[in-house]
Amino acid sequence: MKGNNVYIGIDLGTSAVKLLAVAAGGGIVGEADETYPVSYPESGWSEQSPADWMAAICRGVRSLGVDADSVRGIAVGGQMHGAVVLDGYGEVVRPCILWNDGRTREETDYLNNVIGKEKLRELTGNVAFAGFTAPKLMWLKAHEPENFRRIRKVMLPKDYVVYRLTGEYTSDMSDAAGTLLFDVDRGTWSDEMCKVCSVDPALLPVVKKSYEISGRLTKQAAEQLGLKEGTIVCAGAGDNAAAAVGTGVVGAGACNISLGTSGTVFICKDGYIPGGDALHSFRHADGGYHLMGCMLSAASCNKWWTEDILRGDYEKEQRDMPPLGKSGVIFLPYMMGERSPHNDVDARSLFVGMRPDTTRAAMGLAVLEGVAFGLRSQLERAGGAADINRTRICGGGAKSPLWRRIVANVLGVPVETVATEKGPAYGAALLAMTGAGEYPDVKTACEACVRVSGVTEPESELIKTYDKLYAVYDSIYPAMKKIFREMRGI
Repeated sequence: MKGNNVYIGIDLGTSAVKLLAVAAGGGIVGEADETYPVSYPESGWSEQSPADWMAAICRGVRSLGVDADSVRGIAVGGQMHGAVVLDGYGEVVRPCILWNDGRTREETDYLNNVIGKEKLRELTGNVAFAGFTAPKLMWLKAHEPENFRRIRKVMLPKDYVVYRLTGEYTSDMSDAAGTLLFDVDRGTWSDEMCKVCSVDPALLPVVKKSYEISGRLTKQAAEQLGLKEGTIVCAGAGDNAAAAVGTGVVGAGACNISLGTSGTVFICKDGYIPGGDALHSFRHADGGYHLMGCMLSAASCNKWWTEDILRGDYEKEQRDMPPLGKSGVIFLPYMMGERSPHNDVDARSLFVGMRPDTTRAAMGLAVLEGVAFGLRSQLERAGGAADINRTRICGGGAKSPLWRRIVANVLGVPVETVATEKGPAYGAALLAMTGAGEYPDVKTACEACVRVSGVTEPESELIKTYDKLYAVYDSIYPAMKKIFREMRGI
C-alpha cells in the first residue's frame, strides 16, 4: 500500500454512469451516480449522446469529494459494442448506436449466412450478433452514407471517454473483442474482417491491455473533473469484464453472473476457445480469455413489470409471491429481441399459462424465473465448454435474496456474493490500481480487495422442480419463432 492513494473507477452504463473512489486497500471513499437518457428513434433501435456521458462524468467525479492530490489513476468499464464515430476534428458524427439496438438484422444475416459463421469464427472467434459494432458500421454505410464518409475514428463508448480525458485513441482487448473486427486468438484487429465490413483499419484505435496506461489527463479534462493534470488513465475494460474483476472472477473456471439491464454469464478460460452460437469468445481484463453469453433483457424485465406495468415497488410486490416454482406461469424475457442463445432480433416477450386465478404476484415471480431460465439456456447450449460448479453474482438484480435463490436452483450451483458489490466501477478501480503499480497484476489486486460475503446454496427438491419447468421454457421459443417473424413490424 502506498499512503492514501485513491483510484477512480467509472462504470459507463446504459442509463447511468456510476463512479467510485476506492482506496488502495479496496475500501470505498466516495460514490456517485448520474443518469442520462436513452432515445428510441424506431422500434427496436436505441441511441445515446456521448455528450451526455461526459457531462454526467464531470458532475459525478466532482461530487465524489476526493482530494485531487490523492487520485493516482482512473479507469473506465463501459457498455460494450456501441458505435461512436468521430470526424476528422474528433467530433461525434451522430448519436452512438447502443449494444441493444436491433436495426442490423440484414447485415447480421449477411455476415452469418453469406460470409458464413465458420469464416467469422476463423477470423474473429465469434459469429455475428445484431448488437456487435461491425454490423452497425455496415448499416451506417448502407443507410447513412454521408455520415459514413465523414468517419475518421471508430470508438467504443468507454474508449470515447478515455479519448476525451486524454486525447488518445485507444481501446482494450476485452472491449475490442466484441466488435467482430478483432481477432480474439491473436489479440489484434483483423484486416480481413475489416475488408469484409468495408472498414478501414486506420479508423480503429490502438489496442492495449485493460490495465495498461492509455494516457494522462489533459489540462482541459483535469479542469472539468476537478483533478490534477497528468493523472494516469488506463485503457479500462468492457463492462462485463470489469464487473468480473470487481467480483474477483479471474483465472480459469471462475464464473460471474451479472443481473443488470442485460443478463450475462461470464466464464474464465486459461486459453482461447472459439465462440459458438450461444456464447461469445472474448479476452478478459486480467490478460486471459473468457466465454460470455448475454441476454439483452434481465433486470430490465423486472423493472418494466414492476414500474411500468404495476406501477409499484419490487419489495412490496414480492411479499405475496407464491412458493418458488409454483406460479403456474412461464415468462419469456425477450423484451429487446435476444442475443444468447437464439441470436434473433424478432424474438419477443410473453407470458404462457395464465388462467382466471393467475395473480400479479404469480406473474412477477414468473418474470424472475424467466430471466434465470434465460441464463441457464446459455449454459445448456454451450455444453462442456461452460461447465461451472459455482458462480459469483453482481448487478442490481443480485441485491435480491429471492432472485439469488432462484438463480442458484435454476442453475443448480452455489451462488456467491461479495462484500463490495459495485459492479464494473469497482473492477475499473482495481484495473487503475494495477496500471499505477499499486499491485503487480489484476489477480493480486483482486485477492487483496475482494471478499466473499455470502453463499446461496441450491436445494435438491427445488432443483428438480426447476428442471421440469426449464424443459417447458426451452420449448416455447422454437414453437413461437415463426410467429415472432410474422409479427415483424407490428
